[in-house]
Amino acid sequence: MKDIFIQMTELENRTGQLHADLALLKQQVVALLEENQRLSIENEQLRQVLKREHDTEREVDTSTPVHEKTKQHTEQTDDSLEQSAEPGEGHDNLANLYHEGFHICNVYYGHLRTEGDCLFCLSFLNK
Repeated sequence: MKDIFIQMTELENRTGQLHADLALLKQQVVALLEENQRLSIENEQLRQVLKREHDTEREVDTSTPVHEKTKQHTEQTDDSLEQSAEPGEGHDNLANLYHEGFHICNVYYGHLRTEGDCLFCLSFLNK
């Protein structure tokens, strides 16, 4: 009779351990699914940004002859060197990044914003 109770106790302990292992595995699957969803959203946003940049470059390329493209590139490089000293341009670039869905705060810089607005980013933009 004692053997049956001992076996039942051992079976109960193994079942409890199996249940704990299953719960841990379930938590890991949830974390992986959440990360997969976050990465899918970030990937899609990056594709949209690349598509916009590619479309913009294509519009410039199809409307300008080759010899003028070289001249424009040189002028743009010169202009960008002069404009880089303008105040507010960096702020505008950061604001654009924020509106494209990325963090610009020092806490999460470069990470995708998945939960709406970030108070750190907004306080940085308002400075």
